[in-house]
This record gives sequence, structure tokens and C-alpha cells, in this order.
Amino acid sequence: MIHCAIRLAKDIGVAASCKALVLPRATFYRHSSRCNQAAGGCCAPRIAPLALTQKERQAVLDVLCSEQFIDHAPHQVYAKMLDQGQYLCSIRTMYRLLEKEHGAVKERRRQVKRPAYSKPELLATGPNQVWSWDITKLKSSIKYCYFYLYVIIDIFSRYVVGWMVCHAEQASLAKRLIEQSCLNQDIAPDQLILHADRGSSMKSKAVAELLVDLGVIKTHSRPHVSNDNPYSEAQFKTLKYCPAFPETFGCIQDAKAFCREFFTWYNKEHCHTGIGLMTPEKVHYGLAQQVYQDRSEVLRKAFENHPHRFKGRCAKPPALPKAAWINKPKNEDQTLELNLPEAVSHFH
Repeated sequence: MIHCAIRLAKDIGVAASCKALVLPRATFYRHSSRCNQAAGGCCAPRIAPLALTQKERQAVLDVLCSEQFIDHAPHQVYAKMLDQGQYLCSIRTMYRLLEKEHGAVKERRRQVKRPAYSKPELLATGPNQVWSWDITKLKSSIKYCYFYLYVIIDIFSRYVVGWMVCHAEQASLAKRLIEQSCLNQDIAPDQLILHADRGSSMKSKAVAELLVDLGVIKTHSRPHVSNDNPYSEAQFKTLKYCPAFPETFGCIQDAKAFCREFFTWYNKEHCHTGIGLMTPEKVHYGLAQQVYQDRSEVLRKAFENHPHRFKGRCAKPPALPKAAWINKPKNEDQTLELNLPEAVSHFH
């Protein structure tokens, strides 16, 4: 029956032959493939009974590529040929022939082609290796009027190395802040990576030229991906969720006064959970180890005085940070093995 169905399918098609012989099409295809393999794969492919002949296909292509219709879409050619009293084939067949024979079907409209952005993967194992910076708005008491807060933060120590409140977002202001912050921290050439999102100031020519002069490597987040700049975003949340943060600022002097007090508290007094409950200043300037030892001594004495309260095990302070990542790789084995230059090359 299978061989009869295969022979019949050449004349009336697979569906019709299977229906006539009450044969599942899956069975037909399974046995026909075996027959092809047994014959060495030499069985000629079946030609659909409704398909155009080679001569007819060439005639359609000649019309489509003629001087009269070379710049016309198949819909236009189809309509004009009908007006001339000729029918060549369907519009869909015209498209199919153009695509298969010449690859001549494409989008003619000019469309934007966006580049593929790679995910930044940055590692800092100490202070002043990777900085992150961003700009946020502070509401003024005047409607639709804002002040702009520029903040640069070290991702390893969470120390705010520079900040500035201005009336506008400008590349020249960002350039001045970055230059002064690098000077205050004694940044040497090829020491620092400066990460930011894709704002106009971050991508400006003035900032790019400054970073080249300072020997600072710049990286950018992917478009519309806030997770690529997590440290600046988290710092802004700490700022704006502070109980003392006002709903609006009366003038720029009010904003500067508040930020001066806040960043002093943030750097010197705020015990940050991401750095073992140390203050950013102590981690940034290498004082955290002594604080850790002092805390360990306090916990050891408490354990000696009341061991039953600790269930026989001396507690330890939260661990000090060893590394800070922007987009930590999935491969855990690479986490602490990469040094700074390798992490930069990994990003590129």
C-alpha cells in the first residue's frame, strides 16, 4: 500500500493519495523517507501539480525586471497586467519568485539600525579603581524648575568622591567635577575606570576628551538598563528616602546646604550594609581592618561573659568587602581571579 501511495502521490499529491487509501500522512512520510534512503537518496523531489513551469517562472521574472516595472511593487505590476488583459500569477507568487531567484525583496524604507550593546562587567578589588557617576533632579519650589545634583561614587568603598549642585545639566560642569575629583584623589593615568549611563553629559565630547587627557577609561551602561549603573541608583535612593529630605528646595543654596550635610553623614557616619556595616570613609582610606578587629574583640568578650547566649559559638562582625562588581559574571570561578586590567578587557 505504501508503494502504491507513493506512486499515486506523484500524480494527485500526498494529501489526496493518503485520503483515498485511508493512510495516515505520518506513515506515508516515514516510509517514503525510508524508500529514499534505500534508493540512495536519488528519488526526485515531487513537483506540486499547481506549480508554474520553469518557462512560466522565467516569464514572470522577465516582466518584473523589465524596464517598465523595475521600480514597481508586485501589487502594482499585478494590477497593471490585469488592465492590459494578462494574468501571470498571484501577487504572493511574484513575491516568492523575487525572493527565491534574486533576493530582490527587502524593506525600502529607511529604518534605524541600532548597534548591539554588550553588557558591562566591571570589577573593583580596592578603592579608586572603578567610579560610577550620575545626575539626578532635585525639585524646586517653583513648578517645573529643578536643580541638578551630580554625584561620583567609588563602587568598592561607596565613598562619594565628588558632588555638585547646579542649575543645569551641562558637559562643562561634569568635566569640572570629574577633573577636581581626580585631583583630590590623586588618580594616576590608567588607574581608574569611570562608569556612567548614556546621558548627554556622560557621552559628551568635552568629558571624553578630559578622560583621555587624565588617562581614565570610560564605560557606559546599555540603553534603558538601570541595573548597569546600580551603585549610583542605590545612592540616589538613600538620598531621597532620607527622613530629612525635603519635598522641595526653596533655592539652590538650600539644596547645596542639605547635600553638604547629607554627604558628610553618608561618608563619615553611615554604616553601609554593602561594606560590612563600615562607613565609606573607613573603607576608602584603609581604616576598616582596625575597626573590624575592635568589633571582633568586643564580640569575643561578650562571648566569654555569656557563652550560653551565643550557643557555644563566638559571633563575628560582618565581613569586609573583597570585591565589587557591576554585572558579576555567571561563572563563579572567575569572580576573584580577574584583576583590574583583565576585567576591563573582559568588558571590551
